[in-house]
Amino acid sequence: MLEKGILAPDFETTDQFGNRVKLSDFRGKKVVLYFYPKDNTPGCTQEACNLRDNYTLLQSRGYVVLGISPDSEASHGKFTQKQNLPFQLLTDADKEIMNAYGVWQLKKMCGREYMGVVRTTFVIDEEGRIEEVIEKVKVADHAAQIVK
Repeated sequence: MLEKGILAPDFETTDQFGNRVKLSDFRGKKVVLYFYPKDNTPGCTQEACNLRDNYTLLQSRGYVVLGISPDSEASHGKFTQKQNLPFQLLTDADKEIMNAYGVWQLKKMCGREYMGVVRTTFVIDEEGRIEEVIEKVKVADHAAQIVK
């Protein structure tokens, strides 16, 4: 997992509308880059809705919000529409970005091991450096963790 103070790895991918997105496009702005496991699951929906409900607050503090999971553009599009999300959701089907950020890891659940996304948020400053890493995400109160 990446640590505070280092330059956030740049990447290029697509959002829920098929638009090309590069992290470097957001230089000069603070970025909340949150990694989550899957669209339309209870915890991920709760996290996205908390960020949606506090989006005006996050914007007033200068943050751009970007969510990223292995889901497809189509899945992200449906999730965005269903939950009325005002921010971009990015695709990472090949897990290249997740591996670069160290969030694609071995997980254990009910006695079985599998590879999956460890829910993590990186707050990136205007110069592209990681300002904060939130590893213990509280899905129901995530925005408060970011703006604390």
